[in-house]
Amino acid sequence: MISYVFVFLLSNKCFPKSAMSSVSSSGQRETSKLAELAALLKKFHMQEHTALIILSALVGVCAGLANVLFRSTMNFVHQLFFIHVANLLEINRGGTYRVLLPLLPMAGALLLIPLSKAFPGDVNGYGFPKFIELVNIRGGVIRIRNIFLKIIAPALTIGTGGSAGIEGPIAIIGGTIGSGTGQLFRASGSRMKLLIAAGSAGAIAATFNAPIAGVMFAIEIVLLGNYEISSFAAIVISSGMATVVSRAFYGSNPAFRVPEYQLRSMAEIPLYMIFGVLTGFLAVMYIKVFHGVKDEFEKLRINPQLKPVLGAFIIGSFAIFLPQIMGNGYDIIDHALIGKIIFPLMAVLIFLKLMATAITIGSGGAGGVFAPSLFIGAMAGGSYGYLVNWLFPAYTASPGAYATVGIGAFLAAATHAPLTGIFLLFEMTGNYKIIIPLMFSSIIGTLIAKRIYPDSIDTVDITKKGIKIHMGREAAIMSSIKVADIMRADFITAKEEATLDDVISEMINQEKFYIPVVDSAGLMKGIISFQDVRPVLLEEEVKTIVRAGQVATDEVIVLYPEENLNTAIERFSLKDIDEIPVVKRDNPKMVIGMVSRRDVISAYNKEVLKRAKPAQ
Repeated sequence: MISYVFVFLLSNKCFPKSAMSSVSSSGQRETSKLAELAALLKKFHMQEHTALIILSALVGVCAGLANVLFRSTMNFVHQLFFIHVANLLEINRGGTYRVLLPLLPMAGALLLIPLSKAFPGDVNGYGFPKFIELVNIRGGVIRIRNIFLKIIAPALTIGTGGSAGIEGPIAIIGGTIGSGTGQLFRASGSRMKLLIAAGSAGAIAATFNAPIAGVMFAIEIVLLGNYEISSFAAIVISSGMATVVSRAFYGSNPAFRVPEYQLRSMAEIPLYMIFGVLTGFLAVMYIKVFHGVKDEFEKLRINPQLKPVLGAFIIGSFAIFLPQIMGNGYDIIDHALIGKIIFPLMAVLIFLKLMATAITIGSGGAGGVFAPSLFIGAMAGGSYGYLVNWLFPAYTASPGAYATVGIGAFLAAATHAPLTGIFLLFEMTGNYKIIIPLMFSSIIGTLIAKRIYPDSIDTVDITKKGIKIHMGREAAIMSSIKVADIMRADFITAKEEATLDDVISEMINQEKFYIPVVDSAGLMKGIISFQDVRPVLLEEEVKTIVRAGQVATDEVIVLYPEENLNTAIERFSLKDIDEIPVVKRDNPKMVIGMVSRRDVISAYNKEVLKRAKPAQ
């Protein structure tokens, strides 16, 4: 009950319900409410940087408490369904009663429907790519209701047996707390982004009891590796404070029970390097299957609200025979690390968990992919460990050691975040000896995965939108603006039978220096620029004889409305032109607008200035 009071106060008192913010350039000096707070704190000899640290500490504490609330809620749902409801249906008796097991995840999917209808677009599916886009491209303003939605919806999915993880939702919850704090103090630009990253770092640190891994998660995954070293302290403070809160509730135990393992000999290093290569290929399979299944569910012609129910039924049907695929799988990971799962079962679970996660989230279930990545990595590592231990028993450690390395290596390859995988395992084991093979496996796995498939599991959806999220802030901003948003509809055209004298008069009177030439049906036959007619400006006789269609360039460079400004800049540079017609995709001869270099530059500058303003 206290936990729910905490969320109510957090969402209604600490943060305003409506706010807006924008991202400023990383080098700009911030002018915001944060500065006003700093001015107040100057009475205590505190500067703006000190105020930011204080806010980061506050965000960390709130993220730690949110983690406690989330885990408590999920445990409540799990006990309600897998103990009370399962006993009521006598599923726990086993035998033929196990055929009723699909009813549990289906119940969770049905309970998502009211939330999904009330908050369309914010409940179902994998929400972390949208979160990354909001942070890095859209200014970082996140609705405070996400705290509530990202607690309830994943708890219903995972707590009733859906194959998903809590780490993505908890990172969004922490980031939302950071965004709300930024909105409250009207933080602008990189300060808002930093507070969001600090919140996510704190949430992940509290979840795994791993503060350094939380910091790496924020830097590599949330910020996509783009951060200033001067901002590092705020993320560290938030991560540390959240860990303190988590340990106050749950103690200092790591997320998994990892026995002491040692590197038997240096001869194992090549085996771990080979495992890194295999991990890279497996991670690419995971990414492609995950998004492929999601695309197939989107194509299904059934009510969108019923798709999660269908997905839950499929998962429950698989679980009748292999219940290990249900939930986040932490207990199964524990068994793999201590060698309590046999080789054939581990090998099967790699692919079944992969499919189960893709079906759960792809169909519209709520949750993340972080925990399933850990699960798949542990099973893959354990399976590989059994093989090499059978082949080279005198030189290799037990399968549990390889399962441990597999957790970090597969996570690194799937998310393209090697430092997160390395530090997560290091903090869980505290064993320097196992870090050496982990480093080789994680780095090689990440390099292989990126070489085969440039996008991580978190950035595929962003890239599909045409946003070049990995190419820096400027390219990301340009790719987020569509041609349709800036094209001018007040363009003029010239009939192909019009004389050059008429065309030149229109250019001068309308101040238009690129004019599409069209036929009687209004379809473009070419384009005339001022450069094309300059040689005959003083040739009166020629101007009255030559027709527009005879002079127009018929090889016209065009743009489509759904293309972005990055593409526009590339098209402008093809022939060093200053204006391009915009045409319909299904009818490339039908001109619907014009875009100039000046329009592109102006749109970019406006977007940068808008994001530089403090939240209102």
